[in-house]
Parts: sequence; C-alpha cells; structure tokens
Amino acid sequence: MSSKTGSTMPLPEVKRVAVITHGRVETSGEALARLRAIAEERGIELLLPDEEAAKHGDDDGADVTEADLAVVLGGDGTMLRALRRFLGTGVPVLGVNLGRVGFLTSIEAGALEDGLRRAFAGELELVELPALEVSAGGERWLGVNDMVVASSTIGRMIELGWAIGGEDLGAQPCDGLICSTPSGSTAYNLSNGGPVLVWGLDAMAITFVAPHARPLVVPRGRALTVTNQTADVSATVIADGQQVHELAPGDQVEARLSEHRSLLATLPESTFFSRYRRTFVSE
Repeated sequence: MSSKTGSTMPLPEVKRVAVITHGRVETSGEALARLRAIAEERGIELLLPDEEAAKHGDDDGADVTEADLAVVLGGDGTMLRALRRFLGTGVPVLGVNLGRVGFLTSIEAGALEDGLRRAFAGELELVELPALEVSAGGERWLGVNDMVVASSTIGRMIELGWAIGGEDLGAQPCDGLICSTPSGSTAYNLSNGGPVLVWGLDAMAITFVAPHARPLVVPRGRALTVTNQTADVSATVIADGQQVHELAPGDQVEARLSEHRSLLATLPESTFFSRYRRTFVSE
C-alpha cells in the first residue's frame, strides 16, 4: 500500500478486515456473503463489531481496532460513519458502493470480487483526510465532513460574526455557514457554491448560505470563530449532520482542523479526479 502524498505507508499484510455495512440488512446482506467468500478463499479473518454481528446474525462481535483494513458495504453515509469510527486509529477504510453516488467509495458492487482480491493483495493507495474539531460551551466534537451553523428558526435569517485566526472579518447576514473538510467539500458545501478541496489539501472551506460574501479556503493552524450576533434568534451547530449545540445570541463556536486524521483506501485508478468527473461532470 502507498500514500497519495508519495510516501510509503508501513502497513502490515492484510490478515484481519473490519466490516461496516449499510443500516438495512436487505441492502448489504448479499454483498456481505460475497465478501465472506473472498475472505475464506484468501484466509482472511473478518471482524464485525457488536452491532454488525447482531444485525447479520453472527454469534459475537469483535474488536475492530485490531484490523489491518476496514471494508464498508454501503454508500457515502456508511463511509462517513466508518471514517468517524476509525478516525485517528490508522485503520484504512475502503468502500464498496451500494448507494446512489458513492463518491467516497472505490469499488462498484458489480466488481466486488475483483476489487477486494486486489485490495487484499495490497493493491491500494491511501489518502489522509483531515477532520474538524468543533468546540462550544466547553464541549468538543469531531467531524470528518463539515460543521454547519444555521438558524434555529426555519425561515429566519441570522447574522453571524466571523473571524479567522483571531482576525475579525465582520458580520454576515445569511441563512447559515458551512465549514468543511476536503472530504466534506463535495457535499453541502458544493451545493451552496463553495470550493471543492482536492484530497491531499490540509485545509478547510468556509462557505456562507445565501450570503453577500465569497467563500474562503483556510489552511491548518487558523481557527474559525463564529459568533451569533442575531438579537432574537438562536443558531444551531451541526457536526456531520448531527445537532450538537445551540448558540444563544452572543455565543460562539470555534472550528479548526484536528490533529486526528482518517485514512481512505482506494484502488490506484479510483483517483479523486476520476470520481469528480464521474459524479459532477456532464458528458
């Protein structure tokens, strides 16, 4: 296995594989059976965490932190769940697409056997993906995709003060703000006209929703501070799609690139730009 940044990653031979699947058994059951057959053929031990073992009728769950590789059977939602689970562990995450878009996945369902055989033989490249660290009210959350600050009242605009690295950038009337990682930049950020961050960039994108401001790309080491300057409306802080905090008027939230990283495993031909063209470019 090798890293997209060009350095060789000292990873062991693939002997133990963690398995994370789509929430519905009917979606992932057949793919799991095919994965089990490949693993038996190659003498690889499959490790299913407790909730996956219960979902698929296995007797006992296993410690997935001992895995050499994690295989995800699902779409981008399942991939994000797995990337969060293995954040900072050094376990690479490889996706088999059972969803609609599957931008983060590397293998299509119809090519499962060939793709996994190649992966288990070490024919993989790894991409380091930075995460976000979000803090407010004395609490802290990690996100692999994005942080969103939005009005807590549907239909009401809010006014958000913002600063980068302690430098005040004024206040912005808007419907919300998105702070995304490279892996999250092709999601909500992109749909709001934000910049796409190519994998390998150690930066975060800041994009307002319905604003009068341009997006920014901010490097590691500079924190984003957002203040709810709306006099009579609270704002909701959302990390990776989960509501985590309410900002009363005057309250602040901070987001910065975390020291923790996730590892995305890909087949050599499944590059960022090939995925981008397949997903976003009309022929």
